[in-house]
Amino acid sequence: MSMIRVKKQIGTPKYKQIIASIEDAIVSGTLKKGDQLPSLNSIRDTHKLSRDTVLMAFNELKTRGIIQSVVGKGYYLINDNIEVSQKVFLLFDELNSFKEDLYNSFINNLGENIRVDTYFHHFNEDMFSKLIHENTGIYNYYVIMPANLQNTNLVLDVLPKDKVYILDQTHPELSEYSGIYQNFEKDILNSLNKALPSIQNYKKMILFFDHNRQPQGMLKGFKKFCKINAITNEVISSFQNRELNKGDVFVIPDDKNLLRVIKKIKEEKFVLSKDIGIISYNDTLLKEIVEGGITTISTDFNAMGERLAKMILNKEQLQLQIENTNNLILRNSL
Repeated sequence: MSMIRVKKQIGTPKYKQIIASIEDAIVSGTLKKGDQLPSLNSIRDTHKLSRDTVLMAFNELKTRGIIQSVVGKGYYLINDNIEVSQKVFLLFDELNSFKEDLYNSFINNLGENIRVDTYFHHFNEDMFSKLIHENTGIYNYYVIMPANLQNTNLVLDVLPKDKVYILDQTHPELSEYSGIYQNFEKDILNSLNKALPSIQNYKKMILFFDHNRQPQGMLKGFKKFCKINAITNEVISSFQNRELNKGDVFVIPDDKNLLRVIKKIKEEKFVLSKDIGIISYNDTLLKEIVEGGITTISTDFNAMGERLAKMILNKEQLQLQIENTNNLILRNSL
């Protein structure tokens, strides 16, 4: 007897009956991981259905991550957890501690029956394009962190706009998509203005800035602040072969360079805050503790993850762009 059961006069759409039949086969153990499903054509012919009806059922199971199509062979069971109702594709630029906070907040606010698969493009345009194209049509929603990659709108064009959410950084060409973003230019300008009385105790302000990784808004805001307040400044991409000078105050977006500067301060017997100042980016528990506390410019990643989850659960779509809150946390390093 076929595992697929379709009755004509029970008031349930036929494609949903096909889905229910496959779910019953999974629960009973008739269908196990790795097993091949009956073909589209065999279900169509046996039950006198249109091919589109069968395909609709298979596509829903596919987006839930229960079955997978193999070109030239058919459909196979890859997941026996039928409780998964939706699947989310989450594309980060890289993994770090504050992205972990964002991820955990997002997952905890989504609910149990939504599966999230996480990928990383590592600021590589080819990898970004490859991951998007390989996963087109497989997920219910796509959460994309484009970072500062160029022309991402051309890649994202293969996805339905109402299924895409942009996260953290956005660009003018992505204005048609919903999402939650940081206003890097405004945030750094406002935060440095709040810290101005402390910054004026130093002789020179230095921004670590990697053009391949950091948002351009950060650089624009830094330069604007220094120009308005007539502050001697420098932008550097690396700390390699560089000496510290008493009176330097550093703005450091990434944690590796933060640790390098702290190590150098200790080696050269400078006193943090008194001789050398530090403003870091993205607050973590470690920055509350190390060296008596590191001053940070930080958005609320927990709030970002929670709001993103609500956008998906409430199906808030199409050009709803939310600016996430940002704050300066003054500590011992300034």
